[in-house]
Amino acid sequence: MYHEEHRMPSINVVLISLIVLVDDVSVCNGGRGGGRGRGGLSPVFYHKSCPEIGRIVKNITWSKVAENPTMAAKLLRMHYHDCFVRGCDASLLLDSTSDNTAEKEAIQNRNIRCYEVIDEIEARLEEECPGIVSCADIVALATRDAVSYQFGRPMWQVLTGRKDGKVSLSSEASANLPSAGANFTTLYQHFIGLGLNVIDLVALSGAHTIGVARCSVFQRRLNVTGKGDIDPTLDPEYAEFLRTQCTTPAVAVALDANSSVSCDSHYFAGLRQNKGLLTSDAALLTDRRSARIVRRLERFHVCMTYFGNSMKKMCAIGIKTREQDGGEIRKNCRVVNAN
Repeated sequence: MYHEEHRMPSINVVLISLIVLVDDVSVCNGGRGGGRGRGGLSPVFYHKSCPEIGRIVKNITWSKVAENPTMAAKLLRMHYHDCFVRGCDASLLLDSTSDNTAEKEAIQNRNIRCYEVIDEIEARLEEECPGIVSCADIVALATRDAVSYQFGRPMWQVLTGRKDGKVSLSSEASANLPSAGANFTTLYQHFIGLGLNVIDLVALSGAHTIGVARCSVFQRRLNVTGKGDIDPTLDPEYAEFLRTQCTTPAVAVALDANSSVSCDSHYFAGLRQNKGLLTSDAALLTDRRSARIVRRLERFHVCMTYFGNSMKKMCAIGIKTREQDGGEIRKNCRVVNAN
């Protein structure tokens, strides 16, 4: 999505247990032939082949978020931008080569950070269980753990077993990532094309409860026709506040006007107050179905449950679970394995 960073305080929040329906599974061959859940993924994929994966990913991720609370929003943005192009295959992590410009070079991805966090986790897992864990699974797990740090417990279940993609094209990122200026119809068609629905569109937009956006992304809402007129769907007082903040296009402003420092349901309350920062945020109120969902997600426990369920669906977009799918387990998350 569009957030760049945020700060999360250490707070005690009572979080309901998310109900997870999991198929009965069996594990064989070190987890590589284990029981399968959504799209061929499994909750116990690494049960035998790399049993310490959960502890390792969580410990590193939580230590990073404790040092720098902006990590949660950054990893969440990385995960979204990876999954929305070629599926959740870590293609975003690949570096450009002399004959190819990779996804991370697309203008929509140039502000993505935290690649070094994934590198550190991957290096540690290579020591523990070499050649076993995919970079795509690391991104999915680290993102969940970063967002969950605030609550001290997992916010949703991450199924594993993804393989890493071998193709990364800047042009595909430019064409397939949702725009901050998109209207509802465009957003809805984009999500439907990925196997997601209107509930997922609204719930996943809730990621904007953390993070920031640069003024250049939304400045047209503050001057629609070039005569100083604000977007009529934007609260006037909020618009004036934004004008005082946006002294230059590079200034970053909180995506959630009510509470950008924690993962909560205040983003949806802000939408109902016409304080959605981006055009794509405000668009959620222009459709009767999505507007009803926005109202429902103002309740914290409902918001967290919906968000967790939609994250599980998003994590399964376009996954590769076999070498025949064009996948591999990268030895270096930034480089495709040598033949």
